[in-house]
Amino acid sequence: MASVTYDHVTKKYGDVLAVNDLNIHIEDKEFLVLVGPSGCGKTTALRLLAGLEDITAGEIRIGDRVVNDLAPKDRDIAMVFQSYALYPHMSVFDNMAFGLRLRKMEKAEIKRRVDKAASILGIEALLQRKPRQLSGGQRQRVAVGRAIVREPNVFLLDEPLSNLDAKLRVQTRAELSKLHKDLATTFIYVTHDQVEAMTMATRIAVMSQGVLQQIDTPHNLYDYPANKFVAGFIGSPAMNFFDAKLVKGSGKLVVDAGAFKVDVPKKSTKAYEGYVGQSVTLGIRPEDIHHTKFTPAGITPAKVEGKVEVVELMGNEIVTYIKSGNANYVARVDPRAEYKYGDKVQVIFNSDNIHLFDNNTEKAIR
Repeated sequence: MASVTYDHVTKKYGDVLAVNDLNIHIEDKEFLVLVGPSGCGKTTALRLLAGLEDITAGEIRIGDRVVNDLAPKDRDIAMVFQSYALYPHMSVFDNMAFGLRLRKMEKAEIKRRVDKAASILGIEALLQRKPRQLSGGQRQRVAVGRAIVREPNVFLLDEPLSNLDAKLRVQTRAELSKLHKDLATTFIYVTHDQVEAMTMATRIAVMSQGVLQQIDTPHNLYDYPANKFVAGFIGSPAMNFFDAKLVKGSGKLVVDAGAFKVDVPKKSTKAYEGYVGQSVTLGIRPEDIHHTKFTPAGITPAKVEGKVEVVELMGNEIVTYIKSGNANYVARVDPRAEYKYGDKVQVIFNSDNIHLFDNNTEKAIR
């Protein structure tokens, strides 16, 4: 097994910086997810590691070995692509064994590896079928199995679930997490789906426009985003943002968003004092906005008046779009809430969980 290190890695396509000075150290046996919107550089970073793209500057190491100039076949990695890329005329067994045969491996060893991978993935009964006889989920397992049989130091997965339907994505997500634990191998996974990232990763690296924005555990990314981009990208629905001003009155700090005001919790007063009188961005997650009748105990409430514009009943919750003054925002409230279009309502902001961001740098104010 092996660690992976991106050391000041840069990739340019002409004048376009696809990856800009990327520094990440991925521990042995870690499940790291690279996440971000389309065009953020995450897939390019993976392809640089795989040797499918040349590095413009910097160094990539697998373990202690610099792999910049090594051919992909010599890097001891296996990659699962977004497209399954199975040979249609070959059986499942032959698809999984193909790469091993190219390496002139003994037949007995090939059979051992394919049978073992098929057992892990639950596709033993499919080994003699052709790809056209398989469902999308089964083809995905075959593609993963083709990587497993190589017994590599590092698995690279480039949006492998994007071709599956919603239910199958959830199921396969759980299977990949279990597979990572069973194989005890380093996994590097690329996705634009932050739900996949949050549920699977040991750590998440959030990228935007080729730049690493933050790398941390899912819990810390959610609770302590480094900047406005990360705060808005992690979480579904996304964090609400409001133009506001930080003011001081009656011995306390208040975030004045125009249509409403929120008292700053005492734990944050010291961090925010330097911004008194300045314009800031207030952030609060939809799940921290509550119906007055179903507000959790123990929070510091801030009452906000608004008007209901859209109601989406999700079964286990109600996603409500509300307007207060000129501000539009989303709340995830208790499914017993009886909100209807056009209702004038009072909601409760949990002021313990507000976030403030510097308007110049967009960095979180800590």
